[in-house]
Amino acid sequence: MRIDKYLWCVRYYKTRSIATAACKKGHVRVNGEVAKPSRNVYPTDELQVRKDQINHTLTISDLPPNRVGAKLVDIYRVNTTPKEAFEAQDLLKYSKDYYRKKGTGRPTKKDRRDIEDYKDENE
Repeated sequence: MRIDKYLWCVRYYKTRSIATAACKKGHVRVNGEVAKPSRNVYPTDELQVRKDQINHTLTISDLPPNRVGAKLVDIYRVNTTPKEAFEAQDLLKYSKDYYRKKGTGRPTKKDRRDIEDYKDENE
């Protein structure tokens, strides 16, 4: 089975074209090597998929006949992603929530006070 079809079947990507684009960008590795979308995968292959700033690591246990339901995904893969990767994602989320997006306006009164306090500490 092609790698892009497998990733679509086990619900890592919503469409096959998104899975194909991820393979072309180099976000998918099979046994440590960057994989083209047309690369065939077999049971016992190790995949590394970079998605949402997390390196998901999984081992193929079987090939699905077609796209499977969310409850049946664990039959076809073994997820070996370390928990530290998800914890780092949570920290990134919290740090992004604090800051406003670039270009959303002038600093608030609190932002100005924080900047002044920071300047005073450095001097």
